[in-house]
Amino acid sequence: MSEADIVTFGETMLRLSPPGHERLEDANEFEARAAGAESNVAIAASRLGASAAWLSKVPETALGRRVVGELRGHGIETDVVWSHRGRQGTYYLEQAGKPRGTNVIYDRENTAVSTVEARELNVDRIQNAQVFFTTGITPALSSTLRDTTANLLKAAQKGGTSTALDFNYRRKLWSPDEARDTLTRLFSDVDILVIAARDARTVLEFEGDPRQLAHKLGSQYDFATVVVTRGAQGAVAWHDSVVHDHDAYETDTVDPIGTGDAFTGAFIARRLDGDDIATALEYAAATASLKRTIPGDVALVTADEVEAVVSDQSEDISR
Repeated sequence: MSEADIVTFGETMLRLSPPGHERLEDANEFEARAAGAESNVAIAASRLGASAAWLSKVPETALGRRVVGELRGHGIETDVVWSHRGRQGTYYLEQAGKPRGTNVIYDRENTAVSTVEARELNVDRIQNAQVFFTTGITPALSSTLRDTTANLLKAAQKGGTSTALDFNYRRKLWSPDEARDTLTRLFSDVDILVIAARDARTVLEFEGDPRQLAHKLGSQYDFATVVVTRGAQGAVAWHDSVVHDHDAYETDTVDPIGTGDAFTGAFIARRLDGDDIATALEYAAATASLKRTIPGDVALVTADEVEAVVSDQSEDISR
């Protein structure tokens, strides 16, 4: 396998969702798509020009092969450990508007990835990459993965690879106290932190507006870059003690799942391509806006489409 600009590590599930706004309990059919934060980031980065690879442990089953095959079809390299033990994680998505809202049900107990150790994975790929990326979801899945995530971040740093972590708190996986204790232990080996403003407040117990949060996080933990996302209000980024700000682009929402991953993948790809922080934020916001118009977790966008949003040249109908 060739060297990749960005290597990501984590679980990719199979997302199962009934058509339209049907209830899970009444559904007769389900749409299946691969879905995982780390692979979503790899795909978004790849769509914007970076070479990307995804590392994981996957069951040697029809469902495991289904996930890996789909990711390969999206243009990223998959460097996986095939396992004859453990199962393929899934999640069920029931989408609806207010007041019902969208509901996610995880089914990811006893998965193959929950047992993976750093020594099983191709660490050379991480150390030969420019960026190693993972999320706070991964160490929430098992005690083994807490150690593995920490060991991979340390290996990346030892090899001179920049490290990026999306905090990505999931309340259905662990408590704020557990997340804070585990993830802050990883911070010393993280160069780039991406975190939602709500997570900085509720999990890390920081106070202030997003600009203040970014500055406080960067100063306290000595990150090279901190990106604080703020949903429909866009994002801010702290770098070299300067805070940059970019609003979200207007978008019609078809499927919001994966929007943050699209943002992060685009931000990393543009930084790898030499963009300054402000420009990377701009393209990340544009990519996130496009993702919201696309069903599924994956940002199936083109560089030209992103450029059109940034240049305000997008049209309702392309003829």
